[in-house]
Amino acid sequence: MSLEIKINDDLKQAMREKDTQKLAALRAIKSALLLEKTGADTAGAEIPESVEIKLLQKQVKQRRDAAAIYRDGGRPELAEEEEFQASIIEKYLPEQMSMEEVEAIVKKIVADTGASSMKDMGKVMGSAAKQLAGKADNKTISSIAKGLLS
Repeated sequence: MSLEIKINDDLKQAMREKDTQKLAALRAIKSALLLEKTGADTAGAEIPESVEIKLLQKQVKQRRDAAAIYRDGGRPELAEEEEFQASIIEKYLPEQMSMEEVEAIVKKIVADTGASSMKDMGKVMGSAAKQLAGKADNKTISSIAKGLLS
């Protein structure tokens, strides 16, 4: 089942249940998918799964950043709403890998690329970002790579 169909089904269910917070998160996902689908390069075609994952990750990151800003501004009620929406959106992402699993993969990439210093960070990050797309946060990958290369 494609993400778009799943979102539409969950959207209908949230409407029936009158769950306004969940509805807002699902509408945001649907809006982002529609924008991507009607973009110049896709023009109504099916959106590849890798693009859907990046889109969802971007939505989650936006919510987390907004929540942090609201907390800093003394608006915890708005921060909680953003965090709730982020948790709803995360349910549509693939299962995230543990730190140990990510570290093992990054160690293998470092060995395969022959990286030895921070100068090789770009090679490691490029390869790791492709291999771990949707399964791990780039911030996590970067911190592990920095630890291994420094």
